[in-house]
Formats: sequence, structure tokens, C-alpha cells
Amino acid sequence: MPARPAIYVRVSTAEQRSDAQEVELRGYCERRAWTVCEENVFRDTISGAAASRPGWELLLHAVRRGRIDCIVVYKLDRVGRSLVHLAMILDELGRLHVPLVCVSQGIDTSHDNPVGRLQLGVLMAVAEFERSLIRERTKAGLIAARARGAKIGRPERAAKYRGEILRLRAEGLSYQKIGERCGLSVGAVHRLVKLAALQQPSPEKDAA
Repeated sequence: MPARPAIYVRVSTAEQRSDAQEVELRGYCERRAWTVCEENVFRDTISGAAASRPGWELLLHAVRRGRIDCIVVYKLDRVGRSLVHLAMILDELGRLHVPLVCVSQGIDTSHDNPVGRLQLGVLMAVAEFERSLIRERTKAGLIAARARGAKIGRPERAAKYRGEILRLRAEGLSYQKIGERCGLSVGAVHRLVKLAALQQPSPEKDAA
């Protein structure tokens, strides 16, 4: 029995109210004789697609500090931005031994709840399938872009300074000094100088 449950409610806009969610969740906890402290009620008024949700982040901070034994929400879509994001959250909660209860969907990921564990396993499998599809689509897109002649990846900044770098190196400056002067990393300077050396014609070819 969770001694320290937490309630999390979220609505997307200021025009919406979270009262109905909160009443439902408090009633769920009362029926199970779980006492909900006001400091363990977390609220957000923000889109579910937002990368940062202050209330949820405060809740996770409390979970990581061992202050929460169970999280009670109305629906899964109140928690994760996507199925993959939800799977990441459930994975962390599982490692911290903090179950997630979704009262409107009958989901409970407690270790002593075999149905909840099955549901969690299905969610994880579907999330991994979705991740695989995303990777395959990304790979196919890159291949198609290269076939069209598109340049993939960040352009090499050092190439813009090729002449300057080679001149400074010929004057005896170190890779570090050249990097500081051109605003580049030592590795980038070293790679360009090495590439330039490889591209120089050999004496044998010149003699031929």
C-alpha cells in the first residue's frame, strides 16, 4: 500500500480546468485509504507536446529523492508526450520501484499487479517498434537525399580557413594556437592539415 502517493494533473490551456481530474484522483486515493499530502499534488497547465513541464519535473525530482511511493494520474496521455517518451518515463519509474496508476484506464504498473506488468510490457514493445520505424524512416530519408546529391551533416568549418591554417602551420604555429586564432578545435585543425598533406602530390609523380 503506497504510504506517500502523489497526484499529477495536467491541462493544455489556461481555459481548461484540472478540478475534475483532481477530484477523481483524490477520490481514488481515499477509497484505498491513501493519504495525499498537499505538497504531493503536482499540476501543469501546458501542452502535452511541450519539452519542459514544471509540475512534472518537480514530481520526478521528488520521486528521485525517494519522497514518493506511487504516482496517480487520470490517463496516460497526461504523462508522456509520445509513446516513446512514455516508455522512457515508465522505465525510470520501474527502476525506482514507483508504480504509475492511471485511474480511468485501469492501468497499474505495481510489481504485484501481473496485469499491470503485462500492460507495461506491451507498451514497451510498441514503443520499441515505433523507435525502429523512426530509425528506418530516417535512414531511408538520408539515402534518398544523398541520391539526389544533397550534402548531409554539418559543413566542415575548418575548410573555410584552409589557406589561413596551412599558412600559419607553415610559419610554425602549433595546432592549439591556430585553433585559438581561427576559433576551431585542435582536432579540426589537425584533420585539415593531415588531409592537405595527403592531397599533396608525391615527388615520384612530379618526377614522372
